[in-house]
Amino acid sequence: MTSLVGECESRVSSVLARNTKELGKQHMFDGHADTCWNSDQGTPQWIMIRWQHPVVIKSLVGQFQGGFCGGHDTIIEGSDGNGKWQELAPWHLEDKGTEQILELSQSPTISKIKITFNTSTDFHGRIIIYKLDIIGNKSL
Repeated sequence: MTSLVGECESRVSSVLARNTKELGKQHMFDGHADTCWNSDQGTPQWIMIRWQHPVVIKSLVGQFQGGFCGGHDTIIEGSDGNGKWQELAPWHLEDKGTEQILELSQSPTISKIKITFNTSTDFHGRIIIYKLDIIGNKSL
């Protein structure tokens, strides 16, 4: 198993005040504990990740700002690139600042993954993520 985020392209629903330099999506993957992606307000918020080649996903690792996470209504979806999404699992996030791991019971082969935060524990619907990692393998 290895981290798959180094070989991906990512998109996010929004960035707080459009400040991509200080609060952009790249900070979820940079390995620095003091940087983060901070969404703007409103729900839902989402992250979409795409790979050039199919991958097999085993788990997701996230570290959120306590008070600014997706709560109990976060959905993980995958697509093999055909345009159709299938739900892989709900992610029942706790409102805390430590790492949270979602192990997938089935390990799908996909080329895209989407994490949708339908609600937030923040009153304004913001999401703050310090770390996002996706663990798995390249599909053979």
